[in-house]
Amino acid sequence: MGVEDSYNFRRVNDGLTTSGLVSAEQLGDLSREGYDAVINLFPDGERAVPDEARIVQDQGIDYVYIPVDFEAPLRADLDAFTEAMDARTGRKIHVHCAANYRATAFYALYAVRHGLCTADEADELVRSVWDPAEFPVWRDWMSEEQTRETS
Repeated sequence: MGVEDSYNFRRVNDGLTTSGLVSAEQLGDLSREGYDAVINLFPDGERAVPDEARIVQDQGIDYVYIPVDFEAPLRADLDAFTEAMDARTGRKIHVHCAANYRATAFYALYAVRHGLCTADEADELVRSVWDPAEFPVWRDWMSEEQTRETS
């Protein structure tokens, strides 16, 4: 069972995948699947994989932990994500959270900001997993971040 079997898995391109919850077994196969880095946006809690960082790092894979509060995403979180992505350009990355909501939202904002896709393509990725309009905090935050980049 590989990471492609994780909850709400999406292959954005050959170098980037996103998902919701992953299991310890799925994390343990990442090196065989050619991953170089994992960015975890899911705060530690009851559904998180214990020792995720160790499981990933023991395979020689870079691990970045940015705990994003689903009820209160911050610009600082997105800035940390942007820095993590920029530092790993050209590497195979898996970004995950609980349901692939945070991961798709953050990647969509990043991708548009960096000219990797259009706003419509980014919206299509997000909406393939969830609808931020159902979560006013996310709808408003994403709108503010999109406006921030165009002004």
